[in-house]
Amino acid sequence: MKVIVPVKRVVDYNVKVRVKPDNSGVDLNNVKMSVNPFCEIGIEEAVRMKEAGSADEVIAVAVGSTSCQEQLRTCLALGADRAILVETDVEAQPLAIARALQAIQEKEQAGVVIFGKQSIDADNGQTGQMFAALTDMPQATFASEITIADGKAQVSREIDGGMQTLSINLPAVVTTDLRLNEPRYASLPNIMKAKKKQLDVFTPEELGVDMTPTVEVLKVEAPAERQAGIKVESVEQLVDKLKNEAKVIS
Repeated sequence: MKVIVPVKRVVDYNVKVRVKPDNSGVDLNNVKMSVNPFCEIGIEEAVRMKEAGSADEVIAVAVGSTSCQEQLRTCLALGADRAILVETDVEAQPLAIARALQAIQEKEQAGVVIFGKQSIDADNGQTGQMFAALTDMPQATFASEITIADGKAQVSREIDGGMQTLSINLPAVVTTDLRLNEPRYASLPNIMKAKKKQLDVFTPEELGVDMTPTVEVLKVEAPAERQAGIKVESVEQLVDKLKNEAKVIS
């Protein structure tokens, strides 16, 4: 069984994001880029499936510019067997990405497609669900545990009332939650081996996919700065300020 893991190139989570002066987007100049953390969880889960004998091959797939090859090589170092890049300089939005991945799925016929539940840049949380709709595959979102057996995937997920367990037929789509696993670090030998692993590049035209953006970003603004806190000298002073200034108690 093949496992496809779509991955996204995003600003590293340790970087403080800067908004462009014209508020047209985020400034990416000289910014460290990484694999989206939820996608890393997806890669780790797929590699664990292979190690457990549930999967035979792990394929990392990215949709974006040539620069995405850096993140795909990282995925190869983490244990993916090969990688595919759908190369485009057009802004890749969720629906277009889902369509590109649909074309890849038609070629590869993976048994499981594991998405990160969302990217940390746009926070849309849409691509996995759109892909499932386009391919007519069953899906289980926000998975905290996945078990593959007898042509089915059993997925545990956290809900408001506790834990919910789903059983879905393969091929299936799963999106990862933060608690699914803790991704491993890439060792130096694996980083070196990753340079020689297969990385195929396709264009949207070759796949017959229209990447035209359907959503326009009107403005990006940084969060409002919080006011500095103050120190109080007594409980009485704290209560007075909460009551008369903050007005959060009566």
